[in-house]
Amino acid sequence: MRTIIFYKFDSGECPVADFLDQLTSKQAQKVAWVLQLVEELDVVPVTYFKKLVNTDNIWEVRVQIGNDILRFLGFLDDGNFVVLTNGFQKKTQKTPRPEIDIAESRKRDYFQRKRESK
Repeated sequence: MRTIIFYKFDSGECPVADFLDQLTSKQAQKVAWVLQLVEELDVVPVTYFKKLVNTDNIWEVRVQIGNDILRFLGFLDDGNFVVLTNGFQKKTQKTPRPEIDIAESRKRDYFQRKRESK
């Protein structure tokens, strides 16, 4: 079983929560359903959760609502936690490199702050 947490800046600002706040209620319900799958299933279908190649162990949560395709990027922490760093609406086949760069940067920041707090 996994636990999903959202990355937060030092200031407490949470980019994933901000993104979720912009969604319609139907979109938010589907996102909640997919996140629950990721938390509860031992083996999550790649339709919903997969590791991105050519990244620093970045994972993608995929949500499709009709023609809307939403993506959340993040990483694993100790195998039990999925830390989501950013969300976006996907408009192309390929995950945009700037979104991957954001996820990798926030991953480095997360682990640096985690080390410093010990």
